[in-house]
Amino acid sequence: MLRLFNHYVPANAFAQILFDSVLLFAAILIAAAAQFSGGVALVESVAPSALIFATIMIMLNSALGLYRGGPTSSLYDTLARILLSLLASIPIAYAVFRVLPWGSFDQRQGELTVVLILGSILALRGFVVGAAGEPLWRRRVMVIGTGDEAAAVDHSLRNLHSRALQVIGFYPAVNNDDVAVSNHRILPSNASLLEAVRAHDVNEIIVAVRERRGGSMSLKQLLDCKLAGVKVLDLSSFYERVRGQVRIDSLKASWLIYGEGFRQGWLRSAIKRTFDLVVGAAILLMALPIMLVTAVAIAIESGMPIFYTQERVGRGGRVFHVIKFRSMRTDAEKDGKPRWASAKDDRVTRVGRVIRKTRIDELPQLLNVIRGEMSLVGPRPERPYFVDQLARDIPFFAVRHSVKPGLTGWAQVRYQYGSTVDDAVQKLQYDLYYVKNHTLFLDVLILAETVRVVLTGEGAH
Repeated sequence: MLRLFNHYVPANAFAQILFDSVLLFAAILIAAAAQFSGGVALVESVAPSALIFATIMIMLNSALGLYRGGPTSSLYDTLARILLSLLASIPIAYAVFRVLPWGSFDQRQGELTVVLILGSILALRGFVVGAAGEPLWRRRVMVIGTGDEAAAVDHSLRNLHSRALQVIGFYPAVNNDDVAVSNHRILPSNASLLEAVRAHDVNEIIVAVRERRGGSMSLKQLLDCKLAGVKVLDLSSFYERVRGQVRIDSLKASWLIYGEGFRQGWLRSAIKRTFDLVVGAAILLMALPIMLVTAVAIAIESGMPIFYTQERVGRGGRVFHVIKFRSMRTDAEKDGKPRWASAKDDRVTRVGRVIRKTRIDELPQLLNVIRGEMSLVGPRPERPYFVDQLARDIPFFAVRHSVKPGLTGWAQVRYQYGSTVDDAVQKLQYDLYYVKNHTLFLDVLILAETVRVVLTGEGAH
């Protein structure tokens, strides 16, 4: 994993993105050079636009999931991912190609060649990543512990999109007699930890045990491994890196206070607010035709009102009224008792099912973003009734209110729709990761992921 702007990115995916970007960039330069013999000056004039074009196209397709292959990708998933990338990329490629300045380079002669090369790269990469799924390199991981936590670590790594981390075995911890992993995968403990690491060519150690009286592993042995160049991670750091979560079950208040992240400085807030205003206004203008059609459809099917307002809890616990297109019957809560909406809620209208699946019902919240009550990206705003309940049942739930709630968020693109306290716990772990690490880079990534989720229908609510 690489850490870019406080966010973890799989090293193999980053290498594939970089390789494809260079390949597409070089293809444009070759197409330019082929127009004239010895056209060095032409190539130099084309290079800036070629770099911008290659960057935009590869970023678009990485956001659409082209580089999310893995051991569970079926042929259908691979074909769907390639088709989605091609359908999104080709029209945008033509548009971007025509907008960028190319100097004396003949666009009409070059654009077809470049777009064909782009399509070939996307198709090839989709099959390579989706069908084969083999990483460019693997890191060998040893897990300290044999109990439930160790088994959970193994399960998490098996379900990653990337197979770049390979568990080679489990090293028994001191005072840890629980066994929840296969016996044949437990490593002999007659040798020291450092000797076992060297014998199995280990690159990383994950300490997957709870702290117990007497210690679960000698700190000296772990320090010896770290000084020998082996990366050592605790459970909190592991889940943050590979799952994009801050796990509540391994979280302590001291870690929140003394650890990295959770910074809410004025500069970060100013950048985020500027981004919200500029991008939010642009999306609102582009979405107006869709919003008008939606308003008419709601009025025809179930009459007025078209919009639905509801109290939600925002930054610092302040209550505001969120604006959405009405997707339920007007008598959805006629008994006055707040209820979580479920994935197949019978209160949802026919138009409501469509606009909820495509997230169109959320578009009026852009007005909340422009007014400063919400952000484009952040934790999902909850109703005061549920906030009171969840704050009692879930530790650190109030931490999510240290930032503005969002139109979309890390939890929304990483976790399926849910309507229980257990689901709220899972989503909170993603929200805590966002609060800890949020940057403009992560906001842009989440917005791009939201586009992919809407286009593929994942996590529909």
